[in-house]
Amino acid sequence: MALPIILALLALLASGFRIAQEYQRAIVFRLGRFQTVKGPGLYWIIPLIERQQTVDIRTKTVDLEQQETITKDSVTIKVNAVLWFRIVSPEHSILKVADYYKAVYQFSVSALRNIIGQHSLDEVLREREQINATLQKIVDQTTEPWGVKIEMVEMKDVEIPEGMQRAMAREAEAIREKRARIVKAEAELDASIKLTQGAKEMEKSPMALELRRMQMISEVGIDNNTTTIVLVPSDFTNAAKSFTEMVANKKND
Repeated sequence: MALPIILALLALLASGFRIAQEYQRAIVFRLGRFQTVKGPGLYWIIPLIERQQTVDIRTKTVDLEQQETITKDSVTIKVNAVLWFRIVSPEHSILKVADYYKAVYQFSVSALRNIIGQHSLDEVLREREQINATLQKIVDQTTEPWGVKIEMVEMKDVEIPEGMQRAMAREAEAIREKRARIVKAEAELDASIKLTQGAKEMEKSPMALELRRMQMISEVGIDNNTTTIVLVPSDFTNAAKSFTEMVANKKND
């Protein structure tokens, strides 16, 4: 009679042994009240008196579904994001909130819509990293009492209305055209300054001007199919004639 009772008691005591994986923690309740956190590895709870609830402390990835929201400058856009978080306080994730996963998701979606509404479209497109950091800070502060740590938030896609895309493309094209015109105008200004300086130097020496003219004629004559008629000043021809006569006289001497 005693042997069955002893075996039953041993079986009852043995039923209290539990094993938690390295990435798990067990929240132990005794008669409905929180007692302790156990794991990982082998542990024992009092049968019929204590019960447990296991929590996974690995980093979890949450896809925030696409949200349609309005920016500060009244542009309707669609944006989605990805959230990474993990449990740092297993007991708080069970005692402080009924469903920590759902709570984190819903608050993150709400925070994403609110923060987009505080920025213009240009800021959303240009300052993604800053917006991600701000969103992470806001969500992390709210979820900290739940024992949840927000590791990272990343906006994936920002969908802009088709009409706004065309308007932005036209604006970008106009900006590029403006820059091209400015560069061209600056080049023409630099060229005019150089030409003015060259003209002033040639003005000091008329012969330099004629030599430059002859150089231009030789450049034009490179093309054999080109016929060029040039008017040469008489002063230049007389000077050339005198130079030729002087050379001839020296040879005769």
